[in-house]
Amino acid sequence: MYTEESIEAFLKEQGRLYDEPVAETVEEAEEFLEDCMAVEVKNIKEVRKYLDEAGADVSGMSDEELEEACEVFTLPSGGYLIVEG
Repeated sequence: MYTEESIEAFLKEQGRLYDEPVAETVEEAEEFLEDCMAVEVKNIKEVRKYLDEAGADVSGMSDEELEEACEVFTLPSGGYLIVEG
């Protein structure tokens, strides 16, 4: 369901969102992402739309601020993974 890129990015950067690791293996990371219904999107515009629809007040945030949000993981390919904690 999730790309290898998203799973690896989450596994590497999960400390941005959680105080303690929630996954130690690729399999655990994928299962965690499925459980919390994480979302992969293609661009920052889709990040903004998703967070807005989820009820977050993103109207005054710049694209850079959105990228720095702890629940937004920037992927090497240019996409994003959104993990709501």
